[in-house]
Amino acid sequence: MAMTTVAGTILLLSTWSVLLLCSALPFQQRGFWDFGKDIDVKDLMMTMMKDQEEGSAFEEVPQPEHPTCPFGCVCQLRVVQCSDLGLTHVPYDIPPDTLLLDLQCNRITEIREGDFKGLTNLYALVLRNNQISRVHPQSFHTLKHLQKLYMSHNLLTSIPRNLPASLVELRIHDNHIRMVSAGTFSSMGKMHVIEMGRNPIENSGFEPGAFTGLKLNYLRISEAKLTGVPKDLPESLHELHLDQNEIQAIELEDLSQYKHLQRLGLGFNHIRHIEHGALSYLPNLRELHLDNNHLSTVPFGLPDMKYLQVVYLHSNNITFVGVDDFCPTGFGMKRVFYNGISLFSNPIHYWEVQPATFRCVSERMAVQFGNHKK
Repeated sequence: MAMTTVAGTILLLSTWSVLLLCSALPFQQRGFWDFGKDIDVKDLMMTMMKDQEEGSAFEEVPQPEHPTCPFGCVCQLRVVQCSDLGLTHVPYDIPPDTLLLDLQCNRITEIREGDFKGLTNLYALVLRNNQISRVHPQSFHTLKHLQKLYMSHNLLTSIPRNLPASLVELRIHDNHIRMVSAGTFSSMGKMHVIEMGRNPIENSGFEPGAFTGLKLNYLRISEAKLTGVPKDLPESLHELHLDQNEIQAIELEDLSQYKHLQRLGLGFNHIRHIEHGALSYLPNLRELHLDNNHLSTVPFGLPDMKYLQVVYLHSNNITFVGVDDFCPTGFGMKRVFYNGISLFSNPIHYWEVQPATFRCVSERMAVQFGNHKK
């Protein structure tokens, strides 16, 4: 029994290590330059195995007398791998006790009503890198334990209807989605992560109430067509990434309801102006990414942010850094020191910046200057 458990653990971890190459997971920064890196997928796999051991998310499924496996797939220890087989539809003979179903990198164009019939224990479904443009409204009806759904790199024009209420993570980036309708996520109180970047969605594409019912921790809408911070996003957000859009300004009320936010990504936009007081609504912010914009000054309000540690301001048009732009004037106001401030690729004469400007920085190497190159 012990040998079977160890073998199962090794196989499952190996399977998810392969998926890591195609399916990025929520970001966790471990260093100053780690903004684009992914977490170790083994953590996710351990969570799944723990749920299975404790019986908190899985049911016992009777074992068939003659175990089946779709032709060409590899089936072992409740993991079914059917990637890169040129499949045009979901196989019909998937074992009913499957926990992880990998169908990525095929030619599937449609998800039909009965494609996942009987897979009541399915925990993770990987459909990325197909040609899916249609999803039947009842196709996910029986997946009452599904927590991870990866549908990125397809041809979807809308978010599928009637997604499982059990979903914790949805990755649907790199499709053709232009609209998020009201009530899309209304029954998904367990959802924590949504990745929907690289869709041609504009601000008008979010209907009022589009995110009603969600208590998200992480939301990424990067590489879209946003011209401003979307309205009425979940107030519970800890991470919001809006990089590589067309945002030109941050108005006073844009961030007023996100008091739990710890990471805010606004890099690679067209931001010229951040209204005074706009950042005061973010008392718990740890990281602020404003690189590759058109700012001419350091944003107002940074000294009042007690927990701010990382500020990316490189590749802007900042010409001057004041002695109080980053650090408070009083004692005991800032709870943590900065461990990363990037100011390179700005037209700043670093030798003109007063040394006291960085009095609340943890160490000298935490400040990144550089010669401005036209």
